[in-house]
Amino acid sequence: MDKNLIEIQKVLGASHILISFSGRFSQGIIQELGEAIKEHMKNEDKPKSKIFNVFSIFIEQAQNINNYFASKKNDSINEAITDSAIVCIGKSKGDYFIWSGNLVENSDVPPLSDQLNLIRGLDKEELKKLYKEQMKKDIQPGQNGAGMGLIDIARKSSVPIEYSFEERDKSFSFYELKAIV
Repeated sequence: MDKNLIEIQKVLGASHILISFSGRFSQGIIQELGEAIKEHMKNEDKPKSKIFNVFSIFIEQAQNINNYFASKKNDSINEAITDSAIVCIGKSKGDYFIWSGNLVENSDVPPLSDQLNLIRGLDKEELKKLYKEQMKKDIQPGQNGAGMGLIDIARKSSVPIEYSFEERDKSFSFYELKAIV
């Protein structure tokens, strides 16, 4: 073994991570992790609105990852990206953070980055307006949604969402998204 479990636990603790999952997601795993974080927050007597927002953002991030993988299902790169997913939920300075990451094709980075930059530049009222506009749009064939998920994450976050792309090679970058509630 490269690291023993206690070392991994120390890294998670130092990063304030309460729950983490890395690997292939399934609907069942997403639901179980969501229920676990809801129970954890209920035991800490957190307001229902905060519990709902953390749970909703977690579900949305996990679904975005699953949708991305599904969109690449018939591609030869699917196997390379499917095992790259990680989602963490943590608590720091009284706020919860939901932090996800996965490999994306480099060709998908510019449009995603443009969308994230747009969303980050909007205030709560503008996000609400954009959300309503997107709800009215038709979903085109091959699309997994109308871009609603990222807007909804930003709406439920208490501060602007954070994101990054780290190029891994000529084909892939690792995409991270962090929301704080």
